Amino acid sequence: MSGARKTSGRSSADEATTRKRGRSLAALGHIKPQTYEELRAVLSSGTVHFPKRLRQVAIFLWQHPSDVALGTIAQVAAQAGVQPSTLVRFAQIFGYAGFSDFQGLFKDHVKASWPEGRGEQRTEPNADLHFLRGMVGASQASLSRIEAGFDIESFEKMVALLSAAELIYVIGSKRAFPVTSYLSLTLSQQGVRNVLVDNVGSTALDQVGCIGRRDAVLAVSFSPYNSITPDLVAVAHERRARIVTITDSTFSPLVKFSDTWLEVVEQDFAGFRSLAASLAVGMALVHGVVAQRAE
Repeated sequence: MSGARKTSGRSSADEATTRKRGRSLAALGHIKPQTYEELRAVLSSGTVHFPKRLRQVAIFLWQHPSDVALGTIAQVAAQAGVQPSTLVRFAQIFGYAGFSDFQGLFKDHVKASWPEGRGEQRTEPNADLHFLRGMVGASQASLSRIEAGFDIESFEKMVALLSAAELIYVIGSKRAFPVTSYLSLTLSQQGVRNVLVDNVGSTALDQVGCIGRRDAVLAVSFSPYNSITPDLVAVAHERRARIVTITDSTFSPLVKFSDTWLEVVEQDFAGFRSLAASLAVGMALVHGVVAQRAE
């Protein structure tokens, strides 16, 4: 009897899990995305809420479609920081039997974006030169991605909000700080009043203490989003400042606070990420703000 009850309990739990998965799939609007673009549309719709590990997978897939397309399940899992079984579970949520079938979305997407002659290998005579070429290639890939899918409407709204602000607070930390420090410097050189929130002496919350509704925030943040930036942006949002954000996925905690945001995904090489695209978009924002204020 005890064994029967345990078996019955497992069956009930499995049925509950199946019913729960079925409800979540129904909420997606279409259970099985047929293209990478459809998958991105579902992920950005806000209708799917993942637990921690699956969210980690979603962020990696969003940012690194080429790595997903070209890697084995073990390689992709290692890069995403999860177990291969987590990738399988993620694929099954979207109606795929396993990861290899799901991976076809990414392979088709990457093949369509390959220029003629892609894949030719060059043997470098020197490890340092190999790394340099790798970083140059990562920067070029980051810039090409921006050029291919730039959201001009969001960009123009960002320019308008920043141009109308009395004071611009520029917020970013860790890997984003080189970007925000350069943007703040360039704004100052162009005569645009701004505050670089640099958190020197752990004073970041004090630095945004006087922010108000006539001010704006230009925030920059990249995954894994484990910095103070979301807390600072939340304070600005509570005080009704306008918020514009450069970030790398719809899963960024800054998105929910932002009046508008731009997606900038930087390519990495050997564990080092480029900042080329972020700086290019940031400089374009500065140029737009200065030009609009001069009108």
